[in-house]
Amino acid sequence: MPAAVGALGWAVYNFPTERLDWGLGGLAVITVFFSSFLRIQLPRTKIHVTTSDAAIILSFLWYGAEVALILSCLESAFTSISYRTQGGTIHFKTILVNIVNAVVTLFITSVAVMALFGHAPEVMEGGDITQLIMMLALMAFSLFILNSALVSLFFAAKSGKPVMSVWTEYCLNALVLYLSSAVLAGFTTKAIQEINVFLFAAVCVFFATVYFTYRRYINDIKNTAAKAEQAERQRAEQAESHVSQLEHYVKRLEESSRELTQSRERFRHAAYHDYLTGLPNRNFFVDTIRQLMVDKRSESAVTFAVMFLDLNGFRKINDSLGHHLGDLLVKQVAGRLSKLARKNSVVGRFSGDEFAIILIGDADERGATEFAESVSRAIAQPYFLEAKQVFTSVSIGIAFGSLHYDEPEEVLRDADIAMYHAKDHGKEFVVFDEKMHTKAVSLLELETDLRFAIERNEFELHYQPIVNLQDLKLRGFEALVRWNHPTFGQIAPDRFIPVSESTGLIIPMTLSILDTACRQTVEWQKMFKDAAPRFISVNISGVHFANPLLVDQIKEVLSNTGLDPGSLKLEITETAIMENGENAVAMLRQIKDLGVQLSIDDFGTGYSSLGYLQQFPIDTVKIDRVFVRSMEDGRQNGEIVRAVLALADSLNLEVVAEGIESIHQYHQLRILSCHYGQGYLFAPALPAAEVESLLRDQNRWQSLLSGGDFLIVNSDYDREDADYKLN
Repeated sequence: MPAAVGALGWAVYNFPTERLDWGLGGLAVITVFFSSFLRIQLPRTKIHVTTSDAAIILSFLWYGAEVALILSCLESAFTSISYRTQGGTIHFKTILVNIVNAVVTLFITSVAVMALFGHAPEVMEGGDITQLIMMLALMAFSLFILNSALVSLFFAAKSGKPVMSVWTEYCLNALVLYLSSAVLAGFTTKAIQEINVFLFAAVCVFFATVYFTYRRYINDIKNTAAKAEQAERQRAEQAESHVSQLEHYVKRLEESSRELTQSRERFRHAAYHDYLTGLPNRNFFVDTIRQLMVDKRSESAVTFAVMFLDLNGFRKINDSLGHHLGDLLVKQVAGRLSKLARKNSVVGRFSGDEFAIILIGDADERGATEFAESVSRAIAQPYFLEAKQVFTSVSIGIAFGSLHYDEPEEVLRDADIAMYHAKDHGKEFVVFDEKMHTKAVSLLELETDLRFAIERNEFELHYQPIVNLQDLKLRGFEALVRWNHPTFGQIAPDRFIPVSESTGLIIPMTLSILDTACRQTVEWQKMFKDAAPRFISVNISGVHFANPLLVDQIKEVLSNTGLDPGSLKLEITETAIMENGENAVAMLRQIKDLGVQLSIDDFGTGYSSLGYLQQFPIDTVKIDRVFVRSMEDGRQNGEIVRAVLALADSLNLEVVAEGIESIHQYHQLRILSCHYGQGYLFAPALPAAEVESLLRDQNRWQSLLSGGDFLIVNSDYDREDADYKLN
């Protein structure tokens, strides 16, 4: 800044006032106000080079360095301010730098010219062309070097790039402008000096051509640079878009990974916990028991016990109150068990009404049984389910962890076996022992053999006669099944009937029995005519009675065997009818519509009242052997039989007394007007071959009418041979 002020002061002080004329005024106006409009922007920079350089050099040649210095200062100031007022981005600091740059560079150049050539106007007047050219060259190179150096320093300071890199990249092209400006100024000076119009015109044409050619070149460069910048901008935008997309994908991937982790945790929780109660499930128990078994193998002092729990009567609660309240009950039971659980215990739910508990540490028999008692007491407390009060109890099986177990499922199996043993025997809890497992294995083998028995037709029917107690004539038979096992021989019905009912095998077995009994009855009716049995009784289990296909199955058997429907009597226990509720009445009526007779078996042993008899479309009531056998024990039991007979008579029902074992029982029943009877007094259940000899001897029981001597039955034998009723 001081150098620029000093240079301007020098120019003003030494200003050649004697040279003032209209030519200087015109040149000053053109230089300051018009030459800046003929400007060219250096490629890829904000630096503009104008024709004002030629005008400044021209004023330098004509009027000297003092005039050129003042004009350069004024032109630089006007050009920068004009650019700003037209919307260009230029700060006042930059304007000041431009002015200082113009003044300093021209002052240094003038010093160099005067040192080498003397005063410029004098050189022009001397007419030495060589000296003029050398002076112009010095001025052009001096201005270029000084301006480009100062501009490079300023631009490098702002951009942070190396000075030499800025100079070679942005300023080197300006050399041609300074050279062309010096040439233009020289030619203009000589043309005017020689007053050669044609030479001046040629010079103007030449420099106009150079100017527009260079401007076109600059415009091409600018267009190319603009396209390059546009392409670069597009690539940058694409890169930003790709980066944005990549960031989006990475974010989505992170979210997916997080969701996958959460989903994995949810799936793991669902795989190891019950959905209704949130308690651990069987999978969790299996893994826990497996780890406890590993711990016990490494440290024998580790003890644990597994308790298997099952709610009693839960099915009735579900069926009567609905599954919603059943679920509420399960949740409340889960809550009570969780509160009772010890610190190291695990409470879980397997399914339905089945729960389990693992006691860890100090799990001896005394501690486990005391805990089972506390669980039983807690579960027995009343439950309030949406204003309904219900009660339930629990059966508990306990199995202790030991080294003889190989798999955790074996511990759970034994606890389950103990639980069912407790349920079957009406106990609150039972500790497992090996006998239970042996029995469970035996039942499983029995179930397997039973399936093969149905396929191989290993069952045989025995027929027990049903006799008219008034004339002791044969009226029919009850078909009773026997199993001739190929290995174990005769298997009692009370062993395999419950298994067949629990597995559903009772249905195909009953259909086979029904078909065989009907075919045999048809054969006897054809063979013995009037002496043939009038009906055949076949027991129907409660499981089969609840099957909606029963009516169609009976119809199919009657069609296949050709038996008259009136000759078939189906015996259904009182318990089976009552358990099926309203559906039982509809089912009985459908069977009755087929023409088949119906009988209530073991009447009086269930929980129905005598009044239910009038609601059922039945033909016969069978008095259970318990009441018949106890008639001799006291008057009260006799009155029960009398009441049943009186009610049946009022409802026009036939009565069959079961289990008649003595003449005294027979005569009592005959006096009470009981219609029919069966029992060992008349005959045990006989195979089909022996029944035919019985049918040929229709008078074999007539001696009983006279009260004569007759063989007294072996009651023990009758009890062993008694059929197991299908409940």
